[in-house]
Amino acid sequence: MKKAIVTGAYGFAGANLVRELLDDNYMVYAVGRKKSSHNQRFQESSELKKICLDMSEFGKLSELVEVSEGDEVTVFHLAWGGARDDFEAQYKNVEASLSLMEAAGKLGARFVGIGSQAEYGVKNCIITEDLLPEPFTAYGAAKIAAFYLLKRRAQQLGVHFVWGRIFSLIGKYEPEGRMIPELMANLQSDQVTNLSSCEQYWDYLDAADAARAIVLLGEKGRDGEAYNIAYGSYRPLRDFCIKAAEIAGKDESLLKFGNRPEPFVSLKTSIDKLKADTGFEPKISFEETIRRYYLNV
Repeated sequence: MKKAIVTGAYGFAGANLVRELLDDNYMVYAVGRKKSSHNQRFQESSELKKICLDMSEFGKLSELVEVSEGDEVTVFHLAWGGARDDFEAQYKNVEASLSLMEAAGKLGARFVGIGSQAEYGVKNCIITEDLLPEPFTAYGAAKIAAFYLLKRRAQQLGVHFVWGRIFSLIGKYEPEGRMIPELMANLQSDQVTNLSSCEQYWDYLDAADAARAIVLLGEKGRDGEAYNIAYGSYRPLRDFCIKAAEIAGKDESLLKFGNRPEPFVSLKTSIDKLKADTGFEPKISFEETIRRYYLNV
């Protein structure tokens, strides 16, 4: 039987991943934070077991997951906490990740860790996985530290390890306060949205497509490798904003473009490696996501 352990299972990316795994006939152990309101997103069933743990308790998972002979187990690690420059919280994230790797080793599981474009920092070129990481936040630094430490520990434990770097997700379960939900809410109520110059390149991917990419990494990703997870078709952020207004049937005058952002993070993402190794192709366009999840049409 195919079994998956998903940390951060009730968050934005995690909940989409859980749904994808269930659709792919995995038995899912959905791990969430204690007392999180999001834990109600899924009901427990024969296909889904709910586990509530603090990140500091991830080492216990080897005792809570039932593994039988012939089972294929994959750990998908999405849980992460703390503000971008909360050094104490970011350090704890790395510790928890390593505890989870120990549990994966005991379970004989594969391990897919989820990182971020923040690992790269500011790049003025096509972003490929072989670029030197240059994070400018504690969050980005902790993610890249987790990647290297997990990779080395996986080698010692004999665990198949893959790392996926998510860029910009939109879609189902996206929390309020992020750019696209706020922009769409303002457009629908005819309110002006104050933006940066939006000159930077961006690359939006529907979270359901990202979930499919993550599952493919678990099944086909090469041991020890990192992969970008994005749509692979970047364009100026300004173009996305204008397209959103057009889809909503609103005048472009509701978008007020301002100053160039600092730091100037521009995401010209390559997913050639992801495509070559897993066969991934994005299926859901930006326009479709906007209509389905922000306009409900």
